[in-house]
Order: sequence, then structure tokens, then C-alpha cells
Amino acid sequence: MSTDTPSPFRSRGFIVAAAVVGLIAVIAVVALIAGLFNGNDDATPPTPTSTPAQSTTPVADDPSVCGLTAVEDSSSLIAAPANTWELVGTMAAPTEAEVGPGAVDDGLRSCFARTAEGALFAAVNFVATGTDANLGPRLIDLVAPGPGRDALEAQDSAGSSSSLRAQVAGFKVAAYSADSATIDLALNYSDGSLVSVPLKLQWVEGDWKVEMTASGDLPLAPAGLQNLGGYIPWSGA
Repeated sequence: MSTDTPSPFRSRGFIVAAAVVGLIAVIAVVALIAGLFNGNDDATPPTPTSTPAQSTTPVADDPSVCGLTAVEDSSSLIAAPANTWELVGTMAAPTEAEVGPGAVDDGLRSCFARTAEGALFAAVNFVATGTDANLGPRLIDLVAPGPGRDALEAQDSAGSSSSLRAQVAGFKVAAYSADSATIDLALNYSDGSLVSVPLKLQWVEGDWKVEMTASGDLPLAPAGLQNLGGYIPWSGA
């Protein structure tokens, strides 16, 4: 199975949002194919337990842009967060006062705590923002600065649309430090497919930003799942 997946960004403006929606269709096809090779039918989802107290280890550099104070150097996120959900575009996105979003500017949600939970919230809100065409011109503001963001700004090819819709079904924290995180989201699509969508994030400019390669692509490819084995179940639906 080929893991080549087009970037969810191919230009600025509304084309950016259209391309993110188009990725939903691509990922759904990946899921159907990958399901034939996935042997985890008997895997059992983990049972959420109480979340341990959050670390507040001080990190002197690059404080939160909106003044959120929670900081942790290693992930304490071993259970589904307790939070409320708000509809962003067509996807339910998490919100919680101490985690974020700490800033909502004309619908654009940003500023998340420098914790694993903050990185998780940032990842989901990023994907949800991509389903809202009205926020298309500003979606690139949620991408980490550097060659990847520069490449996205320089690209100019149209995205595709899709009638498919996705919602979060679970997650796992694949890697975490105070400066970077890899959040693997399990997304449930309206065609019944379940897909792993891993996002790499960097702590930069006082917030979590999504990382792109120098060519403007997502560093990690999505993959089909048979079930939520290995993921912590978590959803707003």
C-alpha cells in the first residue's frame, strides 16, 4: 500500500481549507485499503483512568502568548481529558479554560497550554479549523514558521472538496517534550472508516504550531485502523 498522501495545504486562502477537506476523502480511501492489512482485530481499547496532577515545571523561554501558566516537560496524559466541546466547521473541537484555546479571534482558535493536553487540544482544533472554509485564509497561521510554512505560502494548486465528515474518536501521545509533540488522532469518518492521523507540533511563538516538511507536506502519513486498540477513546459526539 502506498503511503503517499497529498498535503492538506496547496495554496493560501480558501484553497487551503478546501484542500484540508479534500484530505478527508484521501484518508478515507487509505483507511479502506489499509484495513485489509491490519491484523489488530482483537485489540482492546484502554480503559481511561483518572488523570494525574499536571506538572508545573517552569520553562523560562517562550512563555504562553496568552498567559496560560500550565507547563510540563513530560506527558501526564494517560486518560481522556475532562472538557467541553464546540463545533468548529463540521468537527467537534475541545475547549477548557486552563488548556485552551486561550484566544479566539474571529473564529480562529489558538493559544494552548504547554502540556501534552494542550498539544492534543491544538492538534484537534487545527484539524477542525481546516473544515471551516471561512477560516481558510488564516489556517496557515497555525503552522510552525520555517521552510514548511514558506513552502505552503508559495504553493498554488487547487484542493478538492468532499462530502465526508470526520470526528475525533480517540488519541495517543506518541511523543512529548516541552518543545515538541507528536499527537496521533483516531478519526471516525462518515463513511464508517477509522483513520490514524498523526500530527507533529512545535512549541514556538508562545503556542503549539503544526509542523510541516520543507516541501509543505505533513511529516507523517495517515493510516487505516481496524479499531481503537492502543488509543484512548475520546470524542465529543
